[in-house]
Amino acid sequence: MGVNISKISKKTKKTDTLNFHIISLFPESFDSYIDKSIIARAIEKKFIKVEFYNPKIFATPNPAGISKVDDRPYGGGPGMVIKAEPILKSVEKIFSKKTIVKTKTLIVFLSPSGVQFDTELATKFSKKYKDIIIVCGRYEGIDARVKKVFPMIDVSVGPWVTTGGELPALIMIDVIARQVEGVLGKFESREESRISSSDVYTRPEVLIYKNKKYKVPKVLLSGNHKEIDKWKENSGLK
Repeated sequence: MGVNISKISKKTKKTDTLNFHIISLFPESFDSYIDKSIIARAIEKKFIKVEFYNPKIFATPNPAGISKVDDRPYGGGPGMVIKAEPILKSVEKIFSKKTIVKTKTLIVFLSPSGVQFDTELATKFSKKYKDIIIVCGRYEGIDARVKKVFPMIDVSVGPWVTTGGELPALIMIDVIARQVEGVLGKFESREESRISSSDVYTRPEVLIYKNKKYKVPKVLLSGNHKEIDKWKENSGLK
């Protein structure tokens, strides 16, 4: 089961708060980033909301009275696998909220083999959905049967494997939040929506370092916006 990305509309206008529901064994690892700068202001102004659900809370105690969220993988192999039940109960907890509309809710299963996450996909998510659930894996992964119970989309943030899903989830929150009107103040200030260059300059006009002068490109001092845009476009292509 899964979500058909091709059916995600680009035209849907969203003005409500975009809610992120993060299922993670280590929710505290998000604090230092979402409590600062643009994301913090977006939360304060209610453009976005970020809530956390720890599967440890939903783990069933074993006969010895110990609650475990992981166990050995069937078929052998190193490491441990997160059990399905704590994840399923976390998702159920989210869907128990009266504000949740299933047709406006997306569940993301972070996986190295998933569809490549990029700005275009982030924009589609921000326009289509009111609630985005992100399931963060750990150890050797999560019991794959959770995807048979709840329709999910497998997403990868890049061609690598991270220790856990928390860092990829942070990337997704940041990139998707940027697409929500109001988060960046002026919506047109997003680099992805205007002509921009990876090379930028500020004062002084002439930087002197170890007796060598480094100057700002003359075109940027010309006041000719047409030529400046052309320079930025060419610089971005390089």
